[in-house]
Amino acid sequence: MLLAELEIYHSRPIAPTRRIALGSCNLPCDDPPGVGGLLLGSVAARFSDGADEELHADLLGLTHLLEAGRRIPQPRLRHRFQVDRVGLTRSTHRIHRHDDGELAVSFSAADGSPLQYVLAAIYAAGMVPKTSRGRVLATVRRGLAWRGPIGPELLRHLAGRTAIGSMSAGSLVDPIGWAMKVLGLDPSASGFTRAAVQQGYREALRDAHPDHGASHDDAAVRIADISEARRILMST
Repeated sequence: MLLAELEIYHSRPIAPTRRIALGSCNLPCDDPPGVGGLLLGSVAARFSDGADEELHADLLGLTHLLEAGRRIPQPRLRHRFQVDRVGLTRSTHRIHRHDDGELAVSFSAADGSPLQYVLAAIYAAGMVPKTSRGRVLATVRRGLAWRGPIGPELLRHLAGRTAIGSMSAGSLVDPIGWAMKVLGLDPSASGFTRAAVQQGYREALRDAHPDHGASHDDAAVRIADISEARRILMST
């Protein structure tokens, strides 16, 4: 199932005028960064290694200017960001949900340069609603700093998680509902108490622990999810 999509239009790297534009963007950022922010951060992480290292400081500076709502004169960083897409090549990047509920990122890059993709992700982050923009741009900066594989570890890094828990769609699209379900609380209920969260946490932890008869398979992931669910609800 498609959860987020970033459509980029760009000139070819050999073109004398380097240009980028955005196409159709489906970037949900509710409870930021949301899956939209994770996608933008993933694009930054995937392609930043290929961008000129001397430009990394300028890329970070651009994120801060956009976060402050500043107007960005064009061209910027050797590229012109524009609305017109005529004559440009299309590339798409997406986040999907697998049948098991886990998230996966896919990249479809056609004849563009790494810098074009990173710039497009940054400009797209600068266009999300103001209430989410700061968190989303911070997620892009996390992506720019990433030097590991593109996979679940990256998504946890972008989401600000250090635990080894799963990266299910539910935990990002509806984190409170997901957390209540993990702790055995009624997701359709209008509210919950801290005492109920603590009790649900203790019971879920007991049921998930191999010392109490649960399977050793994926025990660390289950326990990490339970801890993350408790953190989400206790910080609400």
